[in-house]
Amino acid sequence: MKTKEEYVRMLHVKMDEMSAEIDALTAKAGGVAADVRQEYHEQIEILKAKQTVARQKMEELQHAGGGAWEDMKSGVDLAWTAIGEAIDSARNRFK
Repeated sequence: MKTKEEYVRMLHVKMDEMSAEIDALTAKAGGVAADVRQEYHEQIEILKAKQTVARQKMEELQHAGGGAWEDMKSGVDLAWTAIGEAIDSARNRFK
């Protein structure tokens, strides 16, 4: 079982990876046809909103005391799963 600190470090790594994925999709959006570009930007905005939620959950978990962080862990995991699925969906959609 991971300690709170290990879990938070893992979340920071995931956040960095998520940011890189969003940046890559944003860069790719600049090179697509105008009719598809709007859809790219809509998907990117959805990803950024999910990233904000994930970041908020991570910060709440960081400030949780004692065993409360373990109770919050499932909510954080759900947020990360949702953003991961959204990134995969966007990446596959715009291949």
